[in-house]
Amino acid sequence: DVLQPTQERLTTLYDEAQHLQHLVADLRTLSLADAGELSLQREVLLPPELLQRVQSAWQTQAQQRQVRLETLAATDLPPLHVDPERMMQVFNNLVSNALRYTPTGGKIMLTAQYATDHVLLMVSDTGKGIAAEHLPLLFDRFYRADPARQDEDGASGLGLAIARSIVEAHSGVLSATSAGLGQGATFTVKLPGYRE
Repeated sequence: DVLQPTQERLTTLYDEAQHLQHLVADLRTLSLADAGELSLQREVLLPPELLQRVQSAWQTQAQQRQVRLETLAATDLPPLHVDPERMMQVFNNLVSNALRYTPTGGKIMLTAQYATDHVLLMVSDTGKGIAAEHLPLLFDRFYRADPARQDEDGASGLGLAIARSIVEAHSGVLSATSAGLGQGATFTVKLPGYRE
């Protein structure tokens, strides 16, 4: 009664193994963050440069979905003292989510501005928005505002929790706002500006 190793069965096993591998990696990142042991390889980085990296990484996927992905950065922003790879992990999650919920013909804006010794890096979309009751729970582990998405994309439900942990490890704050369903959403990464 051994199952025959068909291509379909092997592909399913491989996909499940990959999903478990990602889940283990996500849980390890969270446990390190919880213990205050998340390693950071900090560099001095200008906010527009970080946003350009994000835009370059996601431009092709945005074009394929017929979504405009644009960047707007204020002038004379102070540099950031961040781990570029960890911050890319944060913005990859935010832009991936924005693309998932922004319809064809929509827009995603990557914005940088200054606010009292802090740099605000924002990912705003013209997508389906977030109901008010979901906003306080978005960064909880395994929480999904859309239960219908529970397993359709293989995601662990830890992405926003990890993003928040990484931002907090940089002495920052990650927050979300939305005017309601159909009104899009904005995720803001607030980081201290770097002064020598």
